[in-house]
Amino acid sequence: MEKLVITGGHRLSGDIPISGAKNSALPILIATLLAGGEHRIANLPDLVDVSDTLSLLGRIGCPSLVSGDTLRLNTERIAFHEAPYDVVRRMRASVLVLGPLLARHGEALVSLPGGCAIGVRPIDQHLKGLEALGATFELTGGYIHGKAPNGLRGAEIHLDMPTVTGAENIIMAATLAEGTTVIHNCAREPEIEDLARFLNTLGARVEGAGTSTVTVHGVARLTPASRPYRIMPDRIEAGTYLCAGAVTKGEVRVTGVEPSHLSALIGKLEEAGCEVEVGGDWVRVTGAEQLRPFSVRTAPYPGFPTDMQAQLMVLAILASGTSTLEETIFENRFMHAAELTRMGADIETRGNLATVRGRPALSGATVMASDLRASAALVIAGLAAEGLTQVLRIYHLDRGYENLVGKLRHVGAHIGRVSDREQDLQRLHLAAML
Repeated sequence: MEKLVITGGHRLSGDIPISGAKNSALPILIATLLAGGEHRIANLPDLVDVSDTLSLLGRIGCPSLVSGDTLRLNTERIAFHEAPYDVVRRMRASVLVLGPLLARHGEALVSLPGGCAIGVRPIDQHLKGLEALGATFELTGGYIHGKAPNGLRGAEIHLDMPTVTGAENIIMAATLAEGTTVIHNCAREPEIEDLARFLNTLGARVEGAGTSTVTVHGVARLTPASRPYRIMPDRIEAGTYLCAGAVTKGEVRVTGVEPSHLSALIGKLEEAGCEVEVGGDWVRVTGAEQLRPFSVRTAPYPGFPTDMQAQLMVLAILASGTSTLEETIFENRFMHAAELTRMGADIETRGNLATVRGRPALSGATVMASDLRASAALVIAGLAAEGLTQVLRIYHLDRGYENLVGKLRHVGAHIGRVSDREQDLQRLHLAAML
């Protein structure tokens, strides 16, 4: 088992290039199922979730080859229509194969999704939208069995709540449905816009992505684009490194980003007393000598992203007063709070509200990650803490952060990745020297 070992108290300074967005890459990879042939995808992040998605596509019958950050993926042949439990349990985005398989193959068998343990994330809106398009479903033995033997037909769909993956599933299915589909109360996240842009390069007719009403005019066939499609930058990765710069009183610039995607976070960094500069494709943060308290409430885009709540909590811990963080998207998303208290934080959680009383400093400790973004928060806390921090169960980080250790080292972090065996050997070597 590997862990991160961090010696805190070092000011971060420098540029960090941002990788392609995980939450954009996964639906785009799956959307290739809609158009038989060879696809080329650029700016593909090297992540476990991406590897799992390619493994799933391989199980369906679609081979792939990755060279650097560019992928060649052949979806000419769909040999199977099943997304099995052993793949889906590791990554809930696998449920996105429902829409494309129903649209192109007429049938899909998908295990109920897994992913981070941050609360119940139902797929009822996925099924509601796909049923409106004409699909039928049976839930048995932990699997969803969907059928659309006569094809899909356009419909007017009113979602009960904005859901990113639900909207993506419905949009993908609607591209090959007969007629026009209108989706109301649609999620507005940039990753949905990126998916729509990709689909339109295949010949789809998706309009309104990024607004609450998306219209999809169905077409008879989609074909791979002649040029590689470049995945958008990861706004959550960028936000994580900006928070790391802020808590270490450093000066960190994230490059290759879309600043407008970071507006909600930038506002909170400024409220906390940090200085933020914005360029055409970069954002720089300069940490305040003393952070100020703030309040934040997570909300669907363009509100403050739930995926940045844990990282921002570290700023609140080091602020000179009391801050509040309200989580409105997922339950059980304050599990990182208990680990942060092991480092000296004063956090009280009641339901979906966390009250954080600022402390002058954190102390290094051994902590355990519970999910992807909690892992990032513990790393940030370790960078700011006095002494040594060890972060266990770091496999979560590999799902969403490409080369995290290398990028942080580049800007001055004292951080390393070691296995338990390596550390045991180091102890034996030291003991032999004494």
